[in-house]
Amino acid sequence: MGPGAGAAGVPSVASWSHLAWLRDPRPAQARVIRTLANLVGAAGAAYFAYVTLDAYLQTHRPIGFLLSVEQMVVVVAYLVRRPARVVTQHMGDWLLAFGGTFTPVLLRPNGLHPAWGLTWGLVLQFCGVVLCLSSFLALGRSFGFAAADRGLMRRGPYRIVRHPIYAAYVVLLVGYLMQSFSLRNVAVAVLATAFNVGRIRAEERVLASNPAHEAYRSRVPWRLVPGLW
Repeated sequence: MGPGAGAAGVPSVASWSHLAWLRDPRPAQARVIRTLANLVGAAGAAYFAYVTLDAYLQTHRPIGFLLSVEQMVVVVAYLVRRPARVVTQHMGDWLLAFGGTFTPVLLRPNGLHPAWGLTWGLVLQFCGVVLCLSSFLALGRSFGFAAADRGLMRRGPYRIVRHPIYAAYVVLLVGYLMQSFSLRNVAVAVLATAFNVGRIRAEERVLASNPAHEAYRSRVPWRLVPGLW
């Protein structure tokens, strides 16, 4: 999840054009749905952790181990995250979240492998994982999936850009392209980034209802890349 908010939780409230602001009249049922969603998310992250760890054991490349650790952090984040105050009910916002999360599995380790790209691509991927981990740790229990409001985050990387996890994804994708450059991989990276840009817009639309969000935007004007956007 991205900016100072998480995503996923229980549908809440009546509608406000693109958001639903209903309080769920059946809290017990809401808790069951929320628990199941967290378990499914944790199971998906655990699978990715297993795959990346298996790749590390076969290749002994440190980046594989770091990616596995990152996914284990996501597993824990799903299990301990707090309920959302507001969560989007737009199907499009959920599709953006799925697209941004799962499109990178279409990347393939083929194409051009220049020697300089193998070296610097690894450096970028390492930086991307470190940024991702530090952002997850800063989020703590505010981690999420689709656009929601679990409170604003202002510490760690969130003092520099409002969506550091998505910034980390861009760094990871660029590092991967440097190591395995092909038209297919470029298309996948562009598509995944487009999904995450959509997620950013959806999350900020949800957070607009938070009275503190405007002040946070004033202090941290950049969404993804300082000086650019």
